Amino acid sequence: MLRLVDLTLDIVDRAPTFGVDPKTAVIPHLGIKDLSYNITQLVMSTHLGTHLDAPFHFFDEGKTVEQLDIRRGFGSAWVLDFRHKPPKAEITVADLEPHAHKITRGSRLIFHTGWDAQFPQPHYFSDQPYLGPAACQWLAERGVATVALDMPTIYPGDYVTVHHLLLRPEVLVIEGLTRLSELRTEQVILCALPLRIRGRDGSPCRAVAIDADAPDELSPLIALFDALQFQAS
Repeated sequence: MLRLVDLTLDIVDRAPTFGVDPKTAVIPHLGIKDLSYNITQLVMSTHLGTHLDAPFHFFDEGKTVEQLDIRRGFGSAWVLDFRHKPPKAEITVADLEPHAHKITRGSRLIFHTGWDAQFPQPHYFSDQPYLGPAACQWLAERGVATVALDMPTIYPGDYVTVHHLLLRPEVLVIEGLTRLSELRTEQVILCALPLRIRGRDGSPCRAVAIDADAPDELSPLIALFDALQFQAS
């Protein structure tokens, strides 16, 4: 049976985020008693919770959110299991090499570390396993389209270097996924689409995955997506 799994963190008032980032406010604006409907004001970071990065996040000349190729966040994706990695441990090229047959030009990769279980504790933002510069360089050289993580960032200790390595070649970076433990197959259909925020650096996204009880149930859908050219460019 095909299943739709929501991989998105909730947006709530005062949701935790990195210390220097804008704080979150979910503010009731008007209610039914006022004008017969409810409407809410949101104040939040473009990188709150489950979100994606555009190259403009780290490069003034980089593509902004509305310029992204949204196929990079929509199509077949491999789920790579790194739940054995302890806090603050580096995911290295040697760790990635056993998955090399999945890490090819245009591939979408979902890194499952189980770190989302630490949300919303303060150490969620500092003590995660991480992708080091060498691994990011290796992924970029292999031409991957998407790197998606169940962690709040790629590497909090050297965030400039690793983001430069992935965003300069326009790898789509999706951060803050959750509930990857509910997935049952190692290849899924990922859908993570941004708000069309003109001229900006990132966007919250609603990320979902289609998976199945067994891989053979999902294979026809993956083939259909490939036939319809939902392959990442």
